[in-house]
Amino acid sequence: MTLKILYEDNHIIAVYKPACILAQSDETGEESVFDWVKKHIKEKYKKIGNVFLGLVHRLDRPVSGIMVFAKTSKGASRLSEQFRNHEVGKTYHAVVFGKMERKKGMIISHLKKNEDRNKVFVHKSASKDTKESELSYEVIESNGKFSLLKIKPLTGRSHQIRAQLSSIGHPIVGDIKYGAPESLSDNSIMLSATGLIFRKATGDELIKLEISPFGLPKS
Repeated sequence: MTLKILYEDNHIIAVYKPACILAQSDETGEESVFDWVKKHIKEKYKKIGNVFLGLVHRLDRPVSGIMVFAKTSKGASRLSEQFRNHEVGKTYHAVVFGKMERKKGMIISHLKKNEDRNKVFVHKSASKDTKESELSYEVIESNGKFSLLKIKPLTGRSHQIRAQLSSIGHPIVGDIKYGAPESLSDNSIMLSATGLIFRKATGDELIKLEISPFGLPKS
C-alpha cells in the first residue's frame, strides 16, 4: 500500500482513497484508509502509543476520491463544524448510463434509508421519515451510451448521488445496488470525490483540492 497524500499540515491531512477500500474498519477487520493514515502519522512523527485521528466524513466503499482527516482535536472540531454547516465545497464526477436530457440540471428528491438493507429509496413526496436531498449536475462529455457528469451535492445524505441518479434513469456504471445492469470486475463504481474546499483549522485560509476525473468507457 502506498498512501497518496494530497495535503497535510499540523491539524489536517487529506489523502486519496482508492475504490473498494474501506474508509474506516468494520467488523470484517479489513485494513482501511483510516488505518493507513494512522500508520503514516505514527511513523512520520515517531509517535509512541495510540495516535489521534479524527474521521470527519466518509466515502462509500466502492467510491474513490479525496478524504480528509483531522490530526488534532482542534482540526476535528473545525472540520466537523464545516461539514455539519454545509460549508465544505464538494465536487464529484460520475459516469452514468445513457445520455442526459439536459446539459445542466438540478435533482431534488425525498430520500429514506433502509438501515437493514443499507440502501436509500427515493419517495415522490416528503414525509416525516424522508430527507430532502439536492444536487446539481453538468454533463462534461457523452458518447450516447455513457455520460460523464460533474456533480455538486447541496446536501450530504448517505448514498445521495447514487440513489438520485438512479431515480432519473441514469444509474452509475458498476452500481448494481442502484440499478446498474452489471458490476465492474473489481466491484468499484464509477463515482469519485474529485474536489474538496474547506478552511484550515487555524484562520480562514481556504484549501482547494482536486484530482482528475474518470474518462468515458468505450461505447
